[in-house]
Amino acid sequence: MTQQLVDNFQRTVRYVRLSITDRCDFRCVYCMSEDMTFLPRSQVLTLEELALVARAFTELGVEKIRLTGGEPLVRRGIEKLVADIGELDGLSDFAMTTNGAGLGKYARALHAGGLNRLNISLDSLDPERFRRLTRTGDLQRVIDGIHAAQDAGFERIKLNAVILRGRNDDEVLDLVNFARRERLDISFIEEMPLGDVSDHSRGETYCSSDDVQRWIETAYSLTPTTETTLGPSRYFVMPDSPVRVGFISPHSHNFCDTCNRVRVTAEGRLLLCLGNEHSVDLREVLRRHPGEIEPLKQRIIDAMPLKPERHHFSTDGDVQIVRFMNMTGG
Repeated sequence: MTQQLVDNFQRTVRYVRLSITDRCDFRCVYCMSEDMTFLPRSQVLTLEELALVARAFTELGVEKIRLTGGEPLVRRGIEKLVADIGELDGLSDFAMTTNGAGLGKYARALHAGGLNRLNISLDSLDPERFRRLTRTGDLQRVIDGIHAAQDAGFERIKLNAVILRGRNDDEVLDLVNFARRERLDISFIEEMPLGDVSDHSRGETYCSSDDVQRWIETAYSLTPTTETTLGPSRYFVMPDSPVRVGFISPHSHNFCDTCNRVRVTAEGRLLLCLGNEHSVDLREVLRRHPGEIEPLKQRIIDAMPLKPERHHFSTDGDVQIVRFMNMTGG
């Protein structure tokens, strides 16, 4: 029988978000500083180490792995890593979060390698605003990437939109209508207070999921559903569309009581909670016992008591966690 990972609050870890790089070709204003310093390559897990981490978690009962970054599609060798993880037994859901800019090049290889779901970040449908929010992004390239993923055979694609008051909150309905036209699911996300961003005050830009839901309901009736992808989204459906609308609400609807997730950073830190600094060094055991899975599995098992009961995010602009989102894993 496969051993399960259970924390001190009797929550079973079934989902791992695996960051494969801290680098990104965008510089989104809520994610990182405009002038970032990235990790030296020697500190980042190799593709072989990442694949071993993924295997260790699946052997410990994890059913879902999501590849994140930074931007995972800037990591050289991404196709091989996807193929290696896609072959693992016990994995029922293999997904990736991406900015979409690289999907024109990689979508077919990712789908062929066993990746079955994509989350694509899209915070604005206005090219100039998109450029301002991402600092470097080209909206049309992302739209083309979405179409490339559809053409490659991905059947369940979800858009992720971080809504900032005064920045893109007037586009909520536009984003829903775009999702309906393209037959894509969409989740609206409250900004995470990770890293001291210089672009804006998080207290001023905070926009609650409740507000976003009210704006959508001026046009469409939303009915809650019990559907889940093992993640934190609360999903709703509309009566005239197959599209699901999700809300990820770390502030207004804390989801810690059902948290089944851990994260591994690109440098091999096992984070037991997004909103706490509790972590365990997996890279050390990977490099002390190269290629050996049992010491790695034991390190993961021993880390479970460190998973805290909950996070404590505030909405007043204070930064509770100093690491940026790109360092955390999307």
